[in-house]
Amino acid sequence: MLKRKIETILAEWKKSEGKKPLVIKGIRQCGKTYIVRKFARENYENVVYMNFILEPDKKSAFTGNVDVDTIILNLSALIPGSRFVKGKTCIIFDEIQECKEARTALKSFQMDRRFDIIATGSLLGVKGYGKSQRRSEEGQDSVPVGYETVVNMYPLDFEEFLWANGINDSVIDAVKSCFDNENVVPDGVHKVMMELLHRYVVVGGLPEVVNKFLETKNIEQVYNVQRKLIAEYEEDMVKYADDTDKSRIRECFESIPKQLAKENKKFQYSMVRKGGRSSQYIGSIQWLEDAGLVQRCYNTQITELPLEGNSIKDCFKLYTTDIGLLVAMLDYGTQADILKGNLLGYKGAIFENLVADFLCKSGQKLYYFHKDSGLELDFLVRYKGECVILEVKSKSGKAKSLTTVLRNKNVYHVNNAVKLGKYNVGRVGEVLTIPLYMGFLVKDKLADVIIPDIDMDLLTVNLENSTL
Repeated sequence: MLKRKIETILAEWKKSEGKKPLVIKGIRQCGKTYIVRKFARENYENVVYMNFILEPDKKSAFTGNVDVDTIILNLSALIPGSRFVKGKTCIIFDEIQECKEARTALKSFQMDRRFDIIATGSLLGVKGYGKSQRRSEEGQDSVPVGYETVVNMYPLDFEEFLWANGINDSVIDAVKSCFDNENVVPDGVHKVMMELLHRYVVVGGLPEVVNKFLETKNIEQVYNVQRKLIAEYEEDMVKYADDTDKSRIRECFESIPKQLAKENKKFQYSMVRKGGRSSQYIGSIQWLEDAGLVQRCYNTQITELPLEGNSIKDCFKLYTTDIGLLVAMLDYGTQADILKGNLLGYKGAIFENLVADFLCKSGQKLYYFHKDSGLELDFLVRYKGECVILEVKSKSGKAKSLTTVLRNKNVYHVNNAVKLGKYNVGRVGEVLTIPLYMGFLVKDKLADVIIPDIDMDLLTVNLENSTL
């Protein structure tokens, strides 16, 4: 059984006052169904479950009136033995993207408040809801904005992968302490963590793949599961995309490895197909992003916060959200090369995608900086309240662009950088060096800012003075 962080989110949601129906979005096969059913079994007396892909007949419960009493009556007839008890029943709508009427009905359940509702969706961004604004204008569906809580779920992140491999919290906490206090990680711990990181690069975080790895430790069997899942994702592209986009989506997806092989990894449509243009493929990239397979990393105009406000929307790199997907898209045998340390030039692209994996799975958007002069920074992040450079080095060496930016603070306004590579923890001036496996710890913490009360008496005093 794989321990997942989203279990904590589910527990907090259940305890919250005035909770809304919970909608869990995420890439197909990231573990949504398993974890939701497990949570419901452990926390409710009654669980009513339906999967709109496997049980399309359940859609009929939501036709006509969408008031809760009618829906419950319909479900009682469709699901023999189901019990609906106020405050003690959890209703699960699995693959809710297949039944837009059920999504609309979440508003009725939120207003009724008798039952806890959890919905999951693998393709909420692309199956029907990708065109929700147009459809709403036409009156064809209605996403219940304001009446649901949406949470993104990802494949296992590196910390969850460590748990799955038997690494306990005391070890992880020790690594976190070394990162926070900039202390060297003990040699034994450092060696084991680097070996586990290479396994994570090869396996990734999709639960079926992780379980196969833990069960067999056989790289060929792991690869076979990965390729099976990739084939299923490509089938989704054919099944759910518009006819004009079917081949283009797959072409974009399959071009990612060669896009990342370039020195300047900016996504180029001409590498998808000779003569390819943005107008032909930008919708395909959006589809892949909505499906949770990829995430864009946007170039920024300047190295300042806010990064989103300074991003250039038509200039981006494209990374897979799960590092295991990228490695499985490469030549057969690449996994063994990674574990043996035999990779040459391409490992730079792999380790960059690894850091993108870390950032994506912690809920961060991706940004980089590139100028025509050749100046390029791998990633920019908000860290400790400021814009910080993340530089990924597949081998030891100086990062010229990083040095240039830090030397010209009056131009670039960057004071600190983090360099990730085959190092232990250390610092030279403004540059903190950390081992690659610490990349999952680089995330900003929102400061607890209390807005002070305004002294309203000042208004009265000033008004009185003005009349005098």
